Amino acid sequence: MQKEIEIILLPDEKGNEEIIKSKICSQLHINSEELFGFIKQKESLDARKIPVFRIKYLVFINEKVIPNQIKFNFKNVEKSEEVIIVGSGPAGLFAAIKLIELGKKPVIFERGKNVRERRFDLKEIMQNGNVNENSNYCFGEGGAGTYSDGKLYTRSNKRGNVNRILDILIYHGAKEEIRYEAHPHIGSNKLPKIIEKMRETIQKYGGEIHFNSKVTDIIVRDSQFIGVEINKSEIRHAKSVILATGHSARDIYYLLDKRKIQLEPKSFAVGVRIEHPQELIDAIQYKIPIRPLNLPAASYSLVNNVNNKGIFSFCMCPGGIIIPASTNSNELVLNGMSVSKRNSPFANSGIVVSVDENDWSGFKQSKHFAGLKFQEWLEKKSYEIGGGKLVAPAQRITDFVQGKVSTSLPKTSYYPGILTYDISKIFSKVISKSLALSIMEFEKKMKGFYTSEAVILASETRTSSPIRIPRHKENMMHINIVGLFPAGEGAGYAGGIVSAAIDGENSAEAVVKFLSKN
Repeated sequence: MQKEIEIILLPDEKGNEEIIKSKICSQLHINSEELFGFIKQKESLDARKIPVFRIKYLVFINEKVIPNQIKFNFKNVEKSEEVIIVGSGPAGLFAAIKLIELGKKPVIFERGKNVRERRFDLKEIMQNGNVNENSNYCFGEGGAGTYSDGKLYTRSNKRGNVNRILDILIYHGAKEEIRYEAHPHIGSNKLPKIIEKMRETIQKYGGEIHFNSKVTDIIVRDSQFIGVEINKSEIRHAKSVILATGHSARDIYYLLDKRKIQLEPKSFAVGVRIEHPQELIDAIQYKIPIRPLNLPAASYSLVNNVNNKGIFSFCMCPGGIIIPASTNSNELVLNGMSVSKRNSPFANSGIVVSVDENDWSGFKQSKHFAGLKFQEWLEKKSYEIGGGKLVAPAQRITDFVQGKVSTSLPKTSYYPGILTYDISKIFSKVISKSLALSIMEFEKKMKGFYTSEAVILASETRTSSPIRIPRHKENMMHINIVGLFPAGEGAGYAGGIVSAAIDGENSAEAVVKFLSKN
């Protein structure tokens, strides 16, 4: 017999198998001999009163345990029909693996370097402020998520099978826990190895991955995709392409526009990174002075609305650090990351304001690029204020709300350095006021959030793409180019690793259906 039950464990009981067995037997009114085993199905942390773990188990009573098995039907596609994929982020990689299962040969072109070589460029960014425009925190094997945390927070199955995405990650080396954790997270120290193994799978079954291979032209004839130009020299032909370039590949948007491939603007969000001592966030969320070892670094999720503008926390990184995610040498973009242990003494999060055509009205002459120009303008402004080398403008949040320049700044995880500045001058009055009012509203929800110990850094602007590459809902193909399949965050249809991966898989299925008819 199999039964699913939920038990509650205190932090110091978590991981104690004897206590877990005892609680299962007590709840099911069975003796220990009848309990043949149990498999964890879901785990969540409930900190509303005292912190406890709520854990669901599939229990096997007088019946052999059937473990989870992960199997995939990978095919040798070395001589199969080719599908070009532009970009090796989650949308591109998961599209490639799906194509292999469906019997098509993925050929990936990635402008950046592989994960190992990419690390040297990240070190150069952090230590010297020098940005390689093709290999950085956004560009390179694995995409933006590889070295910026590895959160797997999307749990909705509306667009596809989330568990399948998690199983593929586990198959390639991720820990089993991501299958049942409420907020699964891999960590920037472990995700690169998983990405490497995914590459090995693609190559083992006949797929191709080409690094340092920037798409410099998209070849279209009579509204039909026929190929791509690589590094302004090589031409590669195919009947179809999955465009999975990520939300920071601005040159791709301009290239599409040059080829009269339709684009459209979309709303996104801009704001700041806010950083607190992790101990403070722990005390606020857990309501205890010292966090026990079995409790994870506390996180938060905050939302507010000011004058019909959404203000929300974004990419919250408990036990993390703030990093420079710039893709050009004259801009400053901030993001957050955590390693798997989340053991930094700092907690950081984006606090961002939704923006639309009213916020970028000064750039309207740029038609569908107005939002992108606005985003770029903010990033260049932040860079210029910092005086170069990716030094970030910063301010205590108490001074920001009170409209004062900070005379001193607290310690920060941001390695390139910070300097004091009135951050309200970077943004419009509407955005700055929305941020200030929301900080005080967040203080009501998290007593202690508004403190002079916390610092805000500018600017956080790459929350999502400011451009959408429109596609048909029914077949995922671009609305006016046959054989072109926009996918993932860069196309404006995903946000985060899991949703981008699902979108990549869906695009691969759509490509195979298209090829079967052509």
